[in-house]
Amino acid sequence: MDRAPVTGRNITKTIQLASASALALVGATFGTAAAAEDLTLCWAAWDPANALVELSKDFEEQSGHTMNFEFVPWPNFADRMLNELNSGGQLCDLMIGDSQWIGGGAENGHYVKLNDFFEASDISMDDFADAAVYAYSTWPKGTENYYALPAMGDANGWFYRKDWFTDPEIMAAFEAEHGRPLGEPQTQRELMEIAKFFQGREIDGQERYGVSIFTERGSEGITMGVTGALYAWGLEYENEPGSYDMVGAMNSPEAVEALEFYTELYECCTPPGYTNSYMGESLDAFKSGQVAMAMNWFAFFPGLYADPDIGGDKIDFFVNPPQNQEASTLGGQGISVVSYPDKQDAALEYIAWFAQPEVQKQWWALGGYAVHDAVLEDPAFEESQPFAGDFLQAMNAVQDFWQEPTYAELLLAMQERVHNYVVADQGTAQEALDALIEDWTEVFEDDGKL
Repeated sequence: MDRAPVTGRNITKTIQLASASALALVGATFGTAAAAEDLTLCWAAWDPANALVELSKDFEEQSGHTMNFEFVPWPNFADRMLNELNSGGQLCDLMIGDSQWIGGGAENGHYVKLNDFFEASDISMDDFADAAVYAYSTWPKGTENYYALPAMGDANGWFYRKDWFTDPEIMAAFEAEHGRPLGEPQTQRELMEIAKFFQGREIDGQERYGVSIFTERGSEGITMGVTGALYAWGLEYENEPGSYDMVGAMNSPEAVEALEFYTELYECCTPPGYTNSYMGESLDAFKSGQVAMAMNWFAFFPGLYADPDIGGDKIDFFVNPPQNQEASTLGGQGISVVSYPDKQDAALEYIAWFAQPEVQKQWWALGGYAVHDAVLEDPAFEESQPFAGDFLQAMNAVQDFWQEPTYAELLLAMQERVHNYVVADQGTAQEALDALIEDWTEVFEDDGKL
């Protein structure tokens, strides 16, 4: 995720399943550059990781290498893998690490710089979506210094109970109350109206609630949730990119209004006891029929659509609504070669294989969010999944958290300040943001940036 808004080439673009013969041709291009090795790829434990295991069977067959996988549940992922990197561990030959890790991975020598390899392998970053390259691959930001290949595009989006939204009685009640048809919200304020409408409403004999949003304090949850509102209101972390001058930007009137909005959304329209929710809790609230709308990462959308109870015709999707501007909180990751193990040649073979257009097409078909132009610019892309068009729209307006090497300290400070205000009802939004700037200023001073 990065502090500067990223607007890439207009990504309007699915895909046809790559055939086995096409994949075999791709594999023949790199073959046996290194002796057969056992490689370990480290990532988070979630649906896309399972898809990658399936995809990687072709690499094993074509290369002779054996792939092992270390998948860690999201609540423990950052601590586990950053400890592995910081200790110079030998476990991970390949790392699909969060975008925020790029700065530390580069400056601390955890990741192999890939520029020479890309050039020798004829891999061009121009073949991937600009937003993904900027966020997942580069350090310093915006330079042509690459420490990862874009692996998994992602953003925070929304899904909703389409069967409720199209129920004639519910539609009539909403229009009578609001004077407009019930449909996907076009602004953050409309999202609030719809959430309030569903809060406490009885549907099929059960009490329902408006939304499930992110409120978790322990890792990154509430930051990833609240930034969806902050970015939509026009948040910039700095007055000038790279200046670390945050006063008047991070605590602007628009930022205060957005934080107040998110707090009201939490207070008015979430299920009871919803004080520490992130990905799993948001999914559970939706799948159990508690809420009309839910935020979560696009990575989960294929599984939701396939769900026999709440998927198919019962569900639909929308991009994070704008308020003052279009904006979505960036998720997703790049894949890097870890510098400490001695299997870098074999690990680079995996990167070369994964970068091939036909493999990228197969990755999307299996449920991974490929960001290669061969996938995104396919004329059939937007019709390939009911959320494909929303994904493209989101990725054209993504913004990310700091990617500084000190991002962990910056994130912990925001988690505490925002959770204390939104969930614990301490102080005001202005006070929370003012205090956060003080926290961040201290971090940047200690890091020699101020």
